[in-house]
Amino acid sequence: MQGISESWINTFIDQALQEDVGAGDYTSLACIQPTGRSKASLKVKDVGIIAGVELAERIMKRVDPDHRFTRLIEDGNDVCVGDIAFTIEANSQALLKAERLILNSMQRMSGIATMSERFSAEVEGLPVTILDTRKTTPLLRPLEKWAVRIGGCSNYRDGLYDWIMIKDNHIAACGSISSAIDRVHTYLKANQLELGITIEVKNLLELYEVLQHGGVSRIMLDNFELPILREAVAIIDHRFESEASGGVNLHTVRKIAETGVDYISVGALTHSAGVLDLSLKIVD
Repeated sequence: MQGISESWINTFIDQALQEDVGAGDYTSLACIQPTGRSKASLKVKDVGIIAGVELAERIMKRVDPDHRFTRLIEDGNDVCVGDIAFTIEANSQALLKAERLILNSMQRMSGIATMSERFSAEVEGLPVTILDTRKTTPLLRPLEKWAVRIGGCSNYRDGLYDWIMIKDNHIAACGSISSAIDRVHTYLKANQLELGITIEVKNLLELYEVLQHGGVSRIMLDNFELPILREAVAIIDHRFESEASGGVNLHTVRKIAETGVDYISVGALTHSAGVLDLSLKIVD
C-alpha cells in the first residue's frame, strides 16, 4: 500500500462498511449463528490483472481480527477464468459483512490495473512514462491510483496540492502564458513551496512563448496531431520535460510515444476502465 496512509485505509474501510451495513446486516444476523465460521474463495471469472488482494486482507482484518487469509495470487499477476486469488476462514457474519466491500473494491481496482497493464504493454521498449490523471472517482483516488501502479503505469499528481499545472483556463484568467508563470513563481516563493511546474500549450506559437520565457519543469502538448507533436518534441530538444495529452487510447499511444515525448498522460486509465468479474463464495 505504498503511498497510502494507514489512517486513510482504516477510515475508508470503516466508512464503506457503515454505508453498506448501516444499523446491521439483518439477513446474516437472522440466519447465521454468531459463533459460526466459514471458508470462502475469491474466484476469478474474467481475464486480466488482479488488484486489491492486499486491501481485501486489510478489510477482513478490520471485521474479524481472528480470520485466516491465504493468498494464492499476488496483486499485479495475470489471472484467467477459474483462478482462485485467495481463501478466507473467518466468522461467518463478519465474512458476509465484508463480502460486497471486498468485491466492489477489487473489481474496480482490477479493472484499472488491467487497463494500466494494456497501456504499459503498448509502449514496451520505448523510453516513455505513462501517467494517470485526476479523472478518478471522488474519494476513491488513492485506491484507483494504487491500481494504476499495480498495472505498471505511473501516477501524476495526487491532487491540486502537490504539482503546479498551468492549463488554458489559468492562462486565460491571467492574461498570458508569461504572466501565469511569473505569478506561480511569486506564489511559490512567498509560501516557501517547491513544486514541479507543468504548463499546457495548444500550438507551436504557445510553445515558442514558453521556451522564450522558461521557468517551468514540463511542457504539456495538448491535442497535437502526430506530425506537429513530433516537431514540437524536436523543438523542445530536452530543454524541458515533454508530455503529450489528449486523444490517447490503446490504438494511438504507441505512435504518440514514438515521437520521443517523455510522458503521456492518459485519463482513460481510470475514467474508462471497466471491472474484472469476481465472486466470493463460501465453500464446504
